[in-house]
Amino acid sequence: MSAINRSFYISAVISAVLVGIATFTYLPDSFSALSGLDPAFAGSITGNPRTVALGAVIIGIVLAAAIQMLTGFFTEVGKRPVNDVAASSKTGPATVILAGVSVGFESAVFSALLIAAAVFGAYLLGGGVIVLSLFAVALAGCGLLTTVGVIVAMDTFGPISDNAQGIAEMSGDVKGEGAKILTSLDAVGNTTKAITKGIAIATAVLAATALFGAFTDAIKNTVKEVGATVAGLEYQGVLDVADPRNLVGLIIGASVVFLFSGLAINAVSRAAGAVVMEVRNQFQLHPGIMKGTEKPEYGRVVDICTRDSLRELATPGLLAVMAPIAVGFGLGVGALGAYLAGAIGTGTLMAVFLANSGGAWDNAKKMVEDGHHGGKGSDAHAATVIGDTVGDPFKDTAGPAINPLIKVMNLVGLLVTPAVVRFSLEGRDSTNLGIALVAVAIIVAALVIGRRKSTTIG
Repeated sequence: MSAINRSFYISAVISAVLVGIATFTYLPDSFSALSGLDPAFAGSITGNPRTVALGAVIIGIVLAAAIQMLTGFFTEVGKRPVNDVAASSKTGPATVILAGVSVGFESAVFSALLIAAAVFGAYLLGGGVIVLSLFAVALAGCGLLTTVGVIVAMDTFGPISDNAQGIAEMSGDVKGEGAKILTSLDAVGNTTKAITKGIAIATAVLAATALFGAFTDAIKNTVKEVGATVAGLEYQGVLDVADPRNLVGLIIGASVVFLFSGLAINAVSRAAGAVVMEVRNQFQLHPGIMKGTEKPEYGRVVDICTRDSLRELATPGLLAVMAPIAVGFGLGVGALGAYLAGAIGTGTLMAVFLANSGGAWDNAKKMVEDGHHGGKGSDAHAATVIGDTVGDPFKDTAGPAINPLIKVMNLVGLLVTPAVVRFSLEGRDSTNLGIALVAVAIIVAALVIGRRKSTTIG
């Protein structure tokens, strides 16, 4: 990891320097000198736009570096968390699962605090001007992406090293020092994948925070278009936490993340079970497979995986689109804002927990395969294999999927906000209720059909 870390930090420094040069080249030293701004608004802002822009981008770059260091600590081979998970394998698979879960929970807290600190730091750069603060938050997200080349390379390195190690192991031709090198590269790949997933969820949070500005603007603009005079805080773009409807929206937003994660993990479980049954059937019907005289029917397994993945995608997709519609039209625009806030907060914690716990389990297995705690073929190895099996849907399915979930729900919420506000102010309560009931009915029908559809197990 040292070479990868070094390349990332060098890239971050170069990005910061180039952004600084571009900032001082193209931006003036006062907001009043910027073109396109209302003169009264520009004159009311004190400060230097160069400082705001450069500071926000540097916050994003520092956040990416901090996530890299933190995630590396919790998932890298040789660090204490992974060592503890590997050591727990001496007492069986249950303790391996518990150790990995604890690592995931702990890492999620620190990662969330880092992201929150970056958001608040960018907000402070705005000097109390909400529009400027949200712009600074958006620039911090751009700062995260200034090192996108290295981030994509790190993310690509993971599956390449994983597949290389798997091919070598299945071939049986790579042994000794070569096998150890591939195993080490695979372990590094697990860490890089966890790092890039942490950075991805950070960009989702920063983008969602910036979108809240568009959300409040959509509310205010619709109120002006309708021409209504309202006293409710929700129609002024203010989220009233004392309103029970908003609390309900917050709880629903948090619960949707759990339901979505459960659906994703269950989809992997069902498809994996179908593959296991297919493999067993082929061993039974074609004994020559184990003897090397017959070839397995690979296409049947590929067909199961492809068909089940497409089928299981429908319910989570409908949930992501229909849930904001149901909450917005059913409980109001304030509850919709609270729903999005709950989904962002819970999604951040859940995504980091799933990615880091899965990476820790995988690298704990790599440690045992390197000869620690009994080595390959021991009871400790069997325990870590079970942990890795649990961790795969965590880090490769449910965890990464939360990133687009947050973005989709925020965009859907932003798109339906004008209609929610207009219908509410025009007194079209029956229309709101009808749309909400249809959305809820679609979600319930998708969940029921998904439960009733039998997989190909058996």
